[in-house]
Amino acid sequence: MDIWINGYKMLTGVKEIARRANVSTGTVDRVLHNRTGVSEATKNKILAIMKELDYQPNILARRLASKKVLRFASLIPSVSAETEYWDAPIKGIEMAEAEIKQFGIVIDKYFYDQNDKQSFVKQSNNILKTPIDGILVAPIFIEESLAFSKLCNLKKIPQVFINSDIPNESRLSYIGPDLFQSGHLSAHMVNYLVASGDKILIVNISKEIDSYHHLMRKEEGFIAYFKDHQKKVKIIKTDITPDTDYPSVAKRLTEVLTEHTDVKAIFVTNSRVFSVAQFLQKTNQEHIFLVGYDFLPGSIEHLKNGVIDFLICQKPQEQAYKGIMALYQNVVLNGDVEPTYFMPIDVITKENYTSYRN
Repeated sequence: MDIWINGYKMLTGVKEIARRANVSTGTVDRVLHNRTGVSEATKNKILAIMKELDYQPNILARRLASKKVLRFASLIPSVSAETEYWDAPIKGIEMAEAEIKQFGIVIDKYFYDQNDKQSFVKQSNNILKTPIDGILVAPIFIEESLAFSKLCNLKKIPQVFINSDIPNESRLSYIGPDLFQSGHLSAHMVNYLVASGDKILIVNISKEIDSYHHLMRKEEGFIAYFKDHQKKVKIIKTDITPDTDYPSVAKRLTEVLTEHTDVKAIFVTNSRVFSVAQFLQKTNQEHIFLVGYDFLPGSIEHLKNGVIDFLICQKPQEQAYKGIMALYQNVVLNGDVEPTYFMPIDVITKENYTSYRN
């Protein structure tokens, strides 16, 4: 029969460690919980035996015995009428929560409007009003995210970022796309569709666009590909901001494509590629090659009918799931976490979309 004390299995673990170290099980327990009252020499001896035996405490029993609730928080954009992208990370958070709630972990979910910086500031302030043990963040607004991150660091709250990273900022981990490389790959695909001298349009659609914006990193990667391969294409770009609804997208694209009637390919740097596809279909310009991001219902329909040629996807559901599990690994298991975990870059076409899982 196994005996448990403070969440540790005694007969097959602590008792054997105590026997080998010639100390009481209480002494071993103090070392396991990092309590005082044990000499440095005895502590080191016990730790060496634990390492030799590859001793692992039963985390579930230990957490249940402590009866302490650990609180994680998530701060991501809410699903909006313009894009359903953020529905996938929500599902990833819920999947992780279902796995770890048995360990006394609660996840408080906070949402902000990705078109409103102040909503991010308001929610981040709300989070800091309550004690939390770790946070998952999608840092769309750079300056506001930096300010929030610094406050979390002062409070020693581990942070995991998903979807986009914050430059030069301390965090536990970033789990998401290599934005530059995803842009580079997009250009690699477009390269097969255009000839030297052809014109390519880059479209950024976002309420907020600055020099550090995650869309800019994709754009940089796209342009770098053609420079690296010395292919002389003509790249033009347009930023559709701050209004991003379909009428605003259609108005701007009408202006650009009236001026540049010979555009051969369009690269859209985010999930709003479906708005561009809708415009091309309505104006009978489906002959223009179109590449964009994310596995969303509207985009899938245009992929099926051939208006969108390629979708770049990087599993937002899995990003959020891995992000919560990274907090669990660090906070509960005291384990190491990869500081940067780039998600694979998936290329989706009308031939393989039916087997893809987001």
